[in-house]
Amino acid sequence: MRCFIGIDLGSTTTKAVVIDENQNIIGRGITNSRSNYDTAAAIAKQEALVNGRFHLFRQALASTKALNGQLEGFLGQLERDFRAEQYLEQLVDLHETCRRSLESAKFGDDTKVVGEALDEVFKRITAEAPTMFAPGAKRKSDFFRDIAGSQYLATGETVAKEIGTRYDYLLNVFDRSIIEVENRVYAESIRRHLLAALERTFAAMPETAGRRTQVEAPVKGVLDTEMEETYVIGTGYGRARLPFSKEHIRSEILCHGLGAHVMYPNTATVLDIGGQDTKAIQVDPAGIVESFQMNDRCAAGCGRYLGYIADEMNMGLHELGPLAMKSTKTVRINSTCTVFAGAELRDRLALGDKREDIMAGLHRSIILRAMSILARSGGIRNEFTFTGGVAKNEAAVKALKELVFENYGEMTLNIDPDSIFTGALGGATFAWRAVVEEGKTAEARA
Repeated sequence: MRCFIGIDLGSTTTKAVVIDENQNIIGRGITNSRSNYDTAAAIAKQEALVNGRFHLFRQALASTKALNGQLEGFLGQLERDFRAEQYLEQLVDLHETCRRSLESAKFGDDTKVVGEALDEVFKRITAEAPTMFAPGAKRKSDFFRDIAGSQYLATGETVAKEIGTRYDYLLNVFDRSIIEVENRVYAESIRRHLLAALERTFAAMPETAGRRTQVEAPVKGVLDTEMEETYVIGTGYGRARLPFSKEHIRSEILCHGLGAHVMYPNTATVLDIGGQDTKAIQVDPAGIVESFQMNDRCAAGCGRYLGYIADEMNMGLHELGPLAMKSTKTVRINSTCTVFAGAELRDRLALGDKREDIMAGLHRSIILRAMSILARSGGIRNEFTFTGGVAKNEAAVKALKELVFENYGEMTLNIDPDSIFTGALGGATFAWRAVVEEGKTAEARA
């Protein structure tokens, strides 16, 4: 089947979307952006294609009715088992890479005992790995570096004390190895992992064993279906670093405008708050950009600013919004400058203001900055679509709704759960148009 792919290389995450010939979204993928942008693009694309396989599994199994109401449960278990297979292979790779790093480390007489500690750490985290992907298991991140890192750090500290070696030696080996493993693409392992996961799923759900043949046939049929990368378009903050020709690059303004239009055809104004910048975009009824404005030189009021605040508060980025939602008092934050915000935050705490009230004021300050950019772009017109990673922050959404109503009255505000993929969706739509409407050939793809 022909697939059209958009890749949005952001400053913090890289996203990919795959659509089919009928412009249906069949897959989405996301990974953390790296210094190696080629790898980030390749992994996000691979994740989107894997997600596309699961979409096709769902269609094929639904048509056979072989699972009699157990379809979603079976697919959920299959995906967990697939992720477990992937994770276990990466753990083996990380262990081997750490061993090689140890050989070149200058730990002197401690090298042998550090090696013993290293082997014990990986023995334990490998044994714990299945619980990370069990039904109901909660992970703060799905990125390998984050999952493996948290397991390694916690287990390493315990093992270092037990064996009697220095914990910082174990950290040193990990730090020297993780980037190499993180930047590897395991595309050739996907089919093997999916088939191994299928065996795991039948074992975990023995009630499906009697329908094994009916289930296996459509799943293997999907695995045998080629997902042809017909055309790829790249966009985003790091688009100049993408391994594509200029013909395969579109500006993030164009892609976010078109992506928002595809999700919500009546969109007139788009606000995108990403990791590095804020964009206010006006589009016509066809999704063509009419005008736009962006934040100035710094990243104030964007995702990285929130990340800085999270570090100052010793919290996770995902915790800021829920904390702000507990606010009962309005606190005015004057600075959205990353340099000065930490000092103001500490001053507010010293004055006795509550953390939740400070966080609510901070989110309102961010959205006030965005409202200024929107005003410069031509104001807010109905319908108004909010995209980007910050659109998942409930406190930011609350502040935006309040300020839009205060300044413009009642408006239709669209926020898609997958709004972080808006730019990639726009890129995929441009890829589809390049082939279907403009007649470009598959040979011209990146």
